[in-house]
Amino acid sequence: MTVTPRRLTPLDVRLACRAGNWDAASTAGVCAGHVQANLIVLPAKYAADFRALCARNPVPCPLLGETVAPGDPSLPARLAKDCDVRTDAPAYNVFVGGKLVATKSNILDEWQDDSIAFLIGCSFSFEAALAAGGLTPRQIEISRNVPMYKTSVPLSAAGVFSGRMVVSMRPYLPSQVERARDLTRPFVGAHGEPVAWGAEGAAALGIDDALGERPDFGEASEVREGEVPVYWGCGVTPANVVMDSKLPECIMGHAPGHMLVLDMRDEEVCV
Repeated sequence: MTVTPRRLTPLDVRLACRAGNWDAASTAGVCAGHVQANLIVLPAKYAADFRALCARNPVPCPLLGETVAPGDPSLPARLAKDCDVRTDAPAYNVFVGGKLVATKSNILDEWQDDSIAFLIGCSFSFEAALAAGGLTPRQIEISRNVPMYKTSVPLSAAGVFSGRMVVSMRPYLPSQVERARDLTRPFVGAHGEPVAWGAEGAAALGIDDALGERPDFGEASEVREGEVPVYWGCGVTPANVVMDSKLPECIMGHAPGHMLVLDMRDEEVCV
């Protein structure tokens, strides 16, 4: 008798991370149908400014929710049950004064009594829709992390927070761009449709990497003959904002591509 392996649940992934047993390079493609979230952890005194930043920049910073109270690392049940944001993502980046000082498997030592974690939607949520529509994202096809780029596009500032948008890139044929736009447009809680594409779009974003070989975050992609780069808003934007804003306190976030997997379903971030 052949035994079919049980599919991983979001809780399986979180518990594996919590135990230090998650060793995959990325969470891309994991727990299809469930939302994966970008994470940023701030002192409570910056919470109002961060909420305002997300409200003013909903495409790169779609705010899904936050931890239940300052100092409490758990999430509302609608997002994830039995979740500890200090341990349940595969990898975390730690910033001080706007500089990356460490990448760690948990942030138990850095978490404070006034820490609040914010969850930002991730483009991984619409990748299943792209694949089902015949447009499998290239980084899934070649088993890499999605390439991400800093842009020259300024965000609408909020209090202490200012900076530039970050985008993720997936290459497609020009004839496929409208289909990609249609498939991703409903995912407003996960960046929605592309913000730019092609050579003109790249120039408007201040990106000079036509072949996808030199991303600022993630891994190089393959832009094949006849294809154009297509760019979506990216949830790494808040981490880029933290770096640009140079806050003196210790700020934490997920490492790019190593997302927090939620119980929340992808359809819940759609309109």
